[in-house]
Amino acid sequence: MTEAPHLPHPNGSVDIRPTLLRAMIDLYVQKQTHTEQEEQHFTKLALRLIDLVDAKTRAVVANKIAGYPTAPAAVRQRLLKELIALKAPDPADAEAGPRGSAPAPADELSELFFASNAEERRLILLNLPYAPLSPAEPIAPAIAREATHRLEAAALGHNSELFARELERIFAISRAQTRRLYEDELGEPIVVAAVALGMPTTMLQRILLCLNPTISQSVQRVYELALLHQDIEPGAALQLVAIWQASHPAEKSPAPQTVAHQPQYWQDEKSERRAAPLPVTRPKVPWDEFIQTRQAEGA
Repeated sequence: MTEAPHLPHPNGSVDIRPTLLRAMIDLYVQKQTHTEQEEQHFTKLALRLIDLVDAKTRAVVANKIAGYPTAPAAVRQRLLKELIALKAPDPADAEAGPRGSAPAPADELSELFFASNAEERRLILLNLPYAPLSPAEPIAPAIAREATHRLEAAALGHNSELFARELERIFAISRAQTRRLYEDELGEPIVVAAVALGMPTTMLQRILLCLNPTISQSVQRVYELALLHQDIEPGAALQLVAIWQASHPAEKSPAPQTVAHQPQYWQDEKSERRAAPLPVTRPKVPWDEFIQTRQAEGA
């Protein structure tokens, strides 16, 4: 069998597809069972990536899948052919099994996520709970509620710099990284932040519609991100936050729970009772209608 060339990534940067395939396999095998939808997504993406990576990567993932009896048949058969054609490496030189594999460095995992497309990101996020990665400390509920309202106010006011400062404060990540979160044209990083804070879906939709012009141009994309928001487990969101904290820590980051409240910049409950709130136009999103339509299509 002719070896697939190690192609450069389409944007001209370092090819992350071998790393993505290895990480995807590692995440997948951490879970003993998968839903039909998860299996379909995994099979489609794995088969596509297998044809785009080098022979060494194919041999490595083939050995990992070989020890996972419930792997999709199409993926097992494709990699079995690879092992026969490539002659699997000596067991003494092979990587450790999936449960003994050390996770990749935080900066590599962070770049892997940002370099992936929407389908690849979804697969990573849905499998993160089964990866051996420690999550970030959960944000106290009262602090999280206050942060969500601050983030919404900044987004509705189209104040991206204020939005970035709040993300930096609450998650203790660098300002450059927070800008990367809200400037991301696909939108998953903001969804992850929303899940970590326990933000309601409707509030997330308003933020997505007001914060990033690229995302707001497609209401369909906003709906897709809202669905992803409902599918991601809080633990997975906190795992990715931990990756961002390790790879891009804030220069000066006091613990979010100890940050003093600053009513001179934000209206608290007492000030809201003393003065009428400023009128805010909230985008109307027919979320219930969309969900009913999606359910009817899937019936």
